[in-house]
Amino acid sequence: MQWLNGSVRFSHSVRFTRLLSDANSRTKLFIGGLSYDTNETVLKDAFGQHGEIIEVKVICDRVTGQSRGYGFVKFASEAAAGEAIKEMDGLLLDGRNIRVNYAHKD
Repeated sequence: MQWLNGSVRFSHSVRFTRLLSDANSRTKLFIGGLSYDTNETVLKDAFGQHGEIIEVKVICDRVTGQSRGYGFVKFASEAAAGEAIKEMDGLLLDGRNIRVNYAHKD
């Protein structure tokens, strides 16, 4: 907190950003071990049964456009993301056992 021209100025932006980042890390999931044939529609259909999905992204090679074998699913709630991890981690999707974890930004 700083005094500036008779008014109070709060400098909590770092804490607020951290809170947003922490909340994001509990709703965004990393999906590894995907088949190169798995697309965003398949991923959304598979994970959609666990709650409202905000975003789905399969990461592709820039040159070839082929899937790199992993992606991300962002849920509207932490509860839905947690449920998806419990139910989907290790399951077979498009012939591959997938790994599902919280996505982390380091």
